[in-house]
Amino acid sequence: MDGLLLDTEIIYTEVTQRIVGRFGRVFDWSIKGNMIGRPSEEAAKYLVGALDLPITAKQYIEEREVLLRQKFSDCRALAGAERLIRHLDANNIPIAVATSSNRDLFELKTTNHMDWFRLFNVVVTGDDPDILNGKPAPDIFLVAAKRLDIESSAALVFEDAPSGLQAGLDAGMQVITVPDHNMDKERYRRATRVLNSLEQFTPSDFGLPDYH
Repeated sequence: MDGLLLDTEIIYTEVTQRIVGRFGRVFDWSIKGNMIGRPSEEAAKYLVGALDLPITAKQYIEEREVLLRQKFSDCRALAGAERLIRHLDANNIPIAVATSSNRDLFELKTTNHMDWFRLFNVVVTGDDPDILNGKPAPDIFLVAAKRLDIESSAALVFEDAPSGLQAGLDAGMQVITVPDHNMDKERYRRATRVLNSLEQFTPSDFGLPDYH
């Protein structure tokens, strides 16, 4: 969801820089690139260690949570996202969201996009009790496939994060990646396809009905 369907990454960046900036630190892509797609606690521990922050990961998460909740409901859909979801739904293709975000944040982020997020057959969030390990472990994608009642080998994953790419591959699925333009594309060399945006996706390349 984050950075793939919805443009939330810019909000994460602004809020995190606001927090670390108080300690004279800079939150850039050398740090962010290793955090996106990971569970919040794991990402927070990495950030605190990498920037040697004089706060705990828990303190960072608590401060960030307050600031994020003020902004998330205004996030925009990314190019091609809504069109793709509506197209897949119209052609009865089973679709799921598999996001590291907790359920309450999922609901907050999708506040202005519920008309098309309701089209997903399954939503699996990071706080789901069946998710024992977050990305890059494959758990979340395996649970999503099981709930869609499809084989992993038949699933197609869309991801923006290296951790999500690894999770999809370890789940035995094909993975299409849409990295942020700031990311090192070398980190996506194992992806089935690397796109600049979801607008570049051609459904018929994967045996799906094409756009009309």
